[in-house]
Amino acid sequence: MIRFGILTLSDRSSRGERDDESGPALASFINGENCSVTQSIILPDEESVIRDTLIQWADSGEYDVILTTGSTGFAPRDIAPEATKAVIQKEAPGLAEYMRAESLKKTKHAMLSRAVAGIRGKTIIINLPGSPKGAVENLGFIFPLLPHAVQLLTDDPNSETSH
Repeated sequence: MIRFGILTLSDRSSRGERDDESGPALASFINGENCSVTQSIILPDEESVIRDTLIQWADSGEYDVILTTGSTGFAPRDIAPEATKAVIQKEAPGLAEYMRAESLKKTKHAMLSRAVAGIRGKTIIINLPGSPKGAVENLGFIFPLLPHAVQLLTDDPNSETSH
């Protein structure tokens, strides 16, 4: 069972001015796939806070995958990719490239996504869009590969059987 953490990145949601819809939508999708959400929190668009949380969560060993939702676009406060790049040790560009490619089939706005994905230790960190629909769709595109990715990161001896 894959253990997920969800970070909703939104100044307004962190101040209680807007409900977080993306975090719960992602949690619902994950639970429907028989995986678990270890923790879900809302953070402001503050790079140092996001960086520190990503490091703490990834280094804790409690999460296989950390998802961020929001803060991936062109707005001045959209800094999820920068915070993620600052903490990952290896990039996983195929995940972000595939999400963008599949999203482009649905909307030209996908070209405005700056989302990145990468690895810190044995944890995969993936940036997702801030809209509930976009976040769940993008996770759905890559979800079938996540069990194998987690197997590889954890040196599971069965990782080669799924090729």
